[in-house]
Amino acid sequence: MREFKGYHKGINLGGWLSQCGKDNYNKEHYDTFIKEEDFGIIKSWGLDHVRVPVDAEVIQEENGALKEDGLAYLDTCMEWCKKYGLNMILDLHKAHGYIFDDENNCQLFYQQSLQDIFVGLWRELAARYGKNRDFVTFELLNEVTSADFTETWNKMAARAIKAIREVDKEVRIIVGGIFNDSIFGLKLLDPPADENIVFTFHCYSPLVFTHQGAHWVSRMPKDPALWKFRYPDIVDKYRTRSKELFGNDFDGEFPSDLTGNMDGRYFDGLMQPAVKIAEKYNVPMYCGEYGVIDEADPADALAWYKDMNSALEKNGIPRAAWSYREMNFGLEGKWLDGVRDELLKYL
Repeated sequence: MREFKGYHKGINLGGWLSQCGKDNYNKEHYDTFIKEEDFGIIKSWGLDHVRVPVDAEVIQEENGALKEDGLAYLDTCMEWCKKYGLNMILDLHKAHGYIFDDENNCQLFYQQSLQDIFVGLWRELAARYGKNRDFVTFELLNEVTSADFTETWNKMAARAIKAIREVDKEVRIIVGGIFNDSIFGLKLLDPPADENIVFTFHCYSPLVFTHQGAHWVSRMPKDPALWKFRYPDIVDKYRTRSKELFGNDFDGEFPSDLTGNMDGRYFDGLMQPAVKIAEKYNVPMYCGEYGVIDEADPADALAWYKDMNSALEKNGIPRAAWSYREMNFGLEGKWLDGVRDELLKYL
């Protein structure tokens, strides 16, 4: 596995230029949600990069034309990154015709015109930001969902990479797998197109702990007495509860040979398919999202981060926690005031 240099430990700036809420795609929100001083805080936490999710509607019209007022925020973000010595991942979180958390908005994978707009956006972004390749990396698209999109996604990614390479030969490009960037979706990706490709996965396992009480998770009970989970706990308790809530949807989270108490071995085992793919292709591997919802007990969140960190470090996988502010996972939030200093050691 090759090293993803400059991107060891980072954090997502979710909710700033992406997933803003229906009423917050506006200048007031963009100007106030994240400010320059936040980059100083992130640097003081010992982190070396930020992953910046951005929705296409912020920087691109539906017809493909660029929005200069939206791009200005990316320009400023890059200036702040440079000032505070942080690297940056520009992550296209939502595209025109595709929203990863809306199963009814997947036209991107069926309409050639939308795919052309997607590829055109990356060509324009490469022309504008490829010059910053020493501290900026591109991530093509966040969390492709269904396996039905596999062939189309591989073709779209190849087209986008080709368009970027026509402008810039060296900027690094992150490509994620199917099933919402799950580790198990990596095996459906085509081999990396060149030596400047990085593969990515997200890890929120076990979901019954990291997403306990999440209102957006289908079949998650609303009564805290029914979803409250601790960490660590016995593996079979997570396995049984997950099957009760989600059927077989998350069977892959619990290897059949894993028993006893949950600990770092669990995450190490989960990551092995990703490690094998990285070794097979000699491609850098990156965990672009991981974290614990603010409904969890802070001490339990700390224990989860500690075990997750041990596996990431053991396997040499760089990462970015989700997320800096709000978004139900905010590491800056008051819920972590009693454990934050300790937790930051394990990002």
